[in-house]
Amino acid sequence: MIISILIAVVVAAASVVVLMLIRSIKKQGAGSSVDEKIKKKGKSSIIKEAERKLAHDPHNVAALENLGDVYYTDKNWEKTWDIYKTLYDISAVHTEINIAKSALRMGIAAFYTQKKQEALNALMISVKKDPDSYEANYFLGRALYENGTYDKALICFKKTKILRPETNDANEFIAFSLFKLQKYRESLPFLKKVLEEQPNNKEILFDMAVAMSETGMGDKALKVFMHLRPDPVFGAQSCIEAGRVHERSRDYAAAIQDYEIGMKLVGVPEQNALLIKYRCANCYIQNKDISKGLALLKQIQVLKSGYKDVDSLVIRYSELNQNKNLQVYLLSGTSDFVALCRRFMAAYRKDAFVKVEDVQVASECVEFICEVESSKWSAKELYRFYRTQTAIGDIYIRDFHSKIRDSKCDNGVCVTMGCFSESCHKFSEGRPIDLVEKDELCKILKKINLLG
Repeated sequence: MIISILIAVVVAAASVVVLMLIRSIKKQGAGSSVDEKIKKKGKSSIIKEAERKLAHDPHNVAALENLGDVYYTDKNWEKTWDIYKTLYDISAVHTEINIAKSALRMGIAAFYTQKKQEALNALMISVKKDPDSYEANYFLGRALYENGTYDKALICFKKTKILRPETNDANEFIAFSLFKLQKYRESLPFLKKVLEEQPNNKEILFDMAVAMSETGMGDKALKVFMHLRPDPVFGAQSCIEAGRVHERSRDYAAAIQDYEIGMKLVGVPEQNALLIKYRCANCYIQNKDISKGLALLKQIQVLKSGYKDVDSLVIRYSELNQNKNLQVYLLSGTSDFVALCRRFMAAYRKDAFVKVEDVQVASECVEFICEVESSKWSAKELYRFYRTQTAIGDIYIRDFHSKIRDSKCDNGVCVTMGCFSESCHKFSEGRPIDLVEKDELCKILKKINLLG
């Protein structure tokens, strides 16, 4: 009795295994059986037979499916779209139609024929009907990616990796999706994996460099950007990125070299070409070569009117280019600036002798306490110099006035390359404060230049 029960159990288990194997073989062989059928009967005969049946009955399911198999196998996407669109439309009446398959092939055909919304709609239906379909998830991911919906595309591509861990088809799109979502650290392993598979893929190499730059691996990124600078496709953007890295480290000479390489490239998109000139101009100026920077800014004015703040920069640096002392006042290091301020005080009190007793250098200004003597008078004065070109508010002048009292000075002179607010002028009225704004400052600096 026990033996007969065991035999029955073994037979039942074997039957289940056999059934599972048969289903697996059917699934794996579905595509190949279609190919064998087409090879056996021939495309032309299948098409003729199907068209003959459809002439009598336009909704003959078997004929439509046979035609669909041929067109799908041939990648004739326009005709594939027409066939499976018809099959899907009549599926409510013909329940024998496989809706998941029809929606999938309709979606793939729409994807390849640039019917973006139709592709999304069909592939979403296919995934809903068959969530574990590799093709449905993969092509829905592709359609979402093309639509710029990178977060949802990423979900689809990750699902394909679960369904088929051994395949690498989705790696590139996972890498690009993560990169587009600015998840740079997460994107790096996938970018590296794709680069191993496609070592000549410059887009992957460039994106990997950007990702490294954004995740604190600036030195490694810089090597890649410099390697890509001559590239006809990614060269211009690589020059910009390399220049930015060098600018961050204040290596303006190296940044200029990056941008000059970019300016020699042919066929650079206008936006990149203008940005290269603009950044190079600013690097020249930072490197104290105002004439070259100004020349590039003027080129930009000719090429693109109203680009960024070029018009105001041209006005500003044209003035600077004509007055070397003005360049020192705005752009020089602390020691040269302090030396120029000493000369300014001597020129401001040209009929007196100015003796500096104390100098204080702060982040926003420089202050001098001086003894000033002339043939007719003497005084202790406080001078404060601002390098900013913006308006100075009365809070700064009130602070300046307090400093005059605390240091027991007779009066003070406050100098700026910008201007003082109306409230500053009102506050200084009746108080021992002289306010020197841009125009007067420039006049005195020009005189120093002539005397110098």
